[in-house]
Amino acid sequence: MRKKIFTWHIHGSYLYYLSLGNYEIYIPVNEKRDEGYYGRGLTFPFGPNVIEVPAEEVKTHHFDVVLYQTDRNYLVDQYDILSPEQRKLPRIFLKHDPPIAHPVNARLVVVDPEVTVVHVTHFNHLMWDNGNSSSYVISHGVSDMGHLWSGEIQKGIVVINNLPTRGRLLGLDIFNKVRKKVPLDLVGLGAEPLGGYEVLHPQLPAFISKYRFFFNPIRYTSLGLAVCEAMMQGMPVVGMATTEMSVALQNGVNGFIHTNTDYLIEKMKFLLDRRAEAKRIGDAARLTAMQMFDISRFTGEWESLFSEVMQKSNVMEKNM
Repeated sequence: MRKKIFTWHIHGSYLYYLSLGNYEIYIPVNEKRDEGYYGRGLTFPFGPNVIEVPAEEVKTHHFDVVLYQTDRNYLVDQYDILSPEQRKLPRIFLKHDPPIAHPVNARLVVVDPEVTVVHVTHFNHLMWDNGNSSSYVISHGVSDMGHLWSGEIQKGIVVINNLPTRGRLLGLDIFNKVRKKVPLDLVGLGAEPLGGYEVLHPQLPAFISKYRFFFNPIRYTSLGLAVCEAMMQGMPVVGMATTEMSVALQNGVNGFIHTNTDYLIEKMKFLLDRRAEAKRIGDAARLTAMQMFDISRFTGEWESLFSEVMQKSNVMEKNM
């Protein structure tokens, strides 16, 4: 029988890629459709293994593993909707982001050594104080839809949700500076105030494939799935030489990274002027993505971890 994983709908694209594994994922849904309780929604093509459960009925279901994805899931939500027995199940805390309050001294909210911690990048794992928790890194995985990039539009494309309201944290100032020198378009929820577009995730690969390069202006975040997706389709990527970006990209090989935005502007103009070079760099980006972000590796690592925490829990119960 396939493992039954209970979690919350937090990051839709991550949940979609996670759902491509050989297990069932149960997510709560309520009438308010507030954070974590959206249900399947209409944006992502989830398969039948993503199953909605009315929040008030969660306590009546059997699960094998509970997967927390936010501090609120761990500190509040589990006590609202899980039974005492369910709260003793094998538990994993998935941390999507690097520490914000302090770059090196921030502690995770998890203090229970029986809860396994997973980070999405090695940078995040390095920067968080994980305490006594067992901690792992499961790097991103994305679907390979083939070499889609064509690059005929002589512009760069930026993919960020709600950029106008998220400010410097997501690089609004950098975006505004760069687009004064280089033509850029923006895609994402709430992009209209900046002249951008809203494009649903299933249509996003085809939409961005026509742009000459992908630009990520974010200073400090996990390696965005949009970056991984762009690389997988053979698109040259330009971004900040910070966080995990400095591991994924090499200057002039599969993209361009730097902490100097003037350098990046120069390289964007280079890509706009030299399509053949953009193709060479994009081809290399795709090879990197196929090695780093293989979806089978990603789902396989998750399935192995689910088995590991279940086995560990069984051994602990026998020894009690």
